Amino acid sequence: MQLKFKKLHPNAKLPSYAYTGDAGLDLYIPEDLIFKQGERKSIPIGISIEIPEGYVGILFDKSGLSHKHGLKSYGGIIDAGYRGEIHVGMMNLSDKDYEFKEGDKIIQILIMPVLQAEVVECEELSDSDRGDGAFGSSGSK
Repeated sequence: MQLKFKKLHPNAKLPSYAYTGDAGLDLYIPEDLIFKQGERKSIPIGISIEIPEGYVGILFDKSGLSHKHGLKSYGGIIDAGYRGEIHVGMMNLSDKDYEFKEGDKIIQILIMPVLQAEVVECEELSDSDRGDGAFGSSGSK
């Protein structure tokens, strides 16, 4: 599969896989940014993408940023028909400011196939082992 990216910012960097066999392509921030503690931002990353029909781009945290620095993304779905700039919704949950430098990794995108379901209204759903057991029903706290 071929993914086409367009640079929208002069310092934008094309996505890349860190290691052979990685699932996610790393996306990079195009300019320095101070991300204040407790701040929530929509961060433009200076690129747009052409995802082939039948696929979707799903944005996920970089584990180092979330686990070590408390930077949590809001995730995101990039549909095949979207051609605008990719933005990363993120919050700094830590008690410290975080400094991004131009070219730092900010998030990763996974390209996945899309299955479209047929929506059917019904009066009853079939039984299952879980039933209507909600949060904590499997024994986790």
